[in-house]
Amino acid sequence: MTALWFFEDVNLFKVLCPHKFKKYKQAHCFNNYKKEDYIYFEADSSNKVFLIEKGKVKIGYYNEDGSEVIKSILTKGQLFGEKAILGENNRDEFAQSLDNTTSICPISVDTMHDLMRDNQTFSFKVYKFIGFKFQKLERRLKLLMFKDAKTRLKEFLEDLCTDYGYDCEKTGHKVIQHPYTQKDIASLIGTSRPTLNILLNELKEKKLLEFNRKEIIIYQKIA
Repeated sequence: MTALWFFEDVNLFKVLCPHKFKKYKQAHCFNNYKKEDYIYFEADSSNKVFLIEKGKVKIGYYNEDGSEVIKSILTKGQLFGEKAILGENNRDEFAQSLDNTTSICPISVDTMHDLMRDNQTFSFKVYKFIGFKFQKLERRLKLLMFKDAKTRLKEFLEDLCTDYGYDCEKTGHKVIQHPYTQKDIASLIGTSRPTLNILLNELKEKKLLEFNRKEIIIYQKIA
């Protein structure tokens, strides 16, 4: 299955950070954030894009009733705020740090446009990423709208296998070492943490998987 939940196989920080380009290196800096600090709010001006050097960032928005909707949880090497490149004037989402040591590389839209104009390969990678991200979001919305929580969890686990999994040489089991808390996973599949625990324990009781804080071991394909 093509993984559309995450884009972890390519570290965009290594490709896109202005530090990698001599012309921009001297004038460039990093911003540090503590847990729950906001990087930007809904309705803020869209004049930058951001790369995660380290840490974890939550992207979301608030419904009219005040409830929070989580669009994605991003980690090291990932890009966000990319709609600014396409001409967005104001944010329609917020970005919030989930770690106490989050470090962000901010890039002005003008700098991004300069880099894209001067480097066709760079430009292609940026547009490919944006298309990929829209495709991922579309798939996630379809899952949230039309699938039950158990199906959403199973498809999420399959994507985690693709992004973070490897085959254990001794047992043949699929081992997933991932950066997400149970709260993160519950938010991403649109359910509560207690419900997620129930679903995971059901799969555990059926001897389909084992799990702990940062590792999931899948014994066989989850049908």
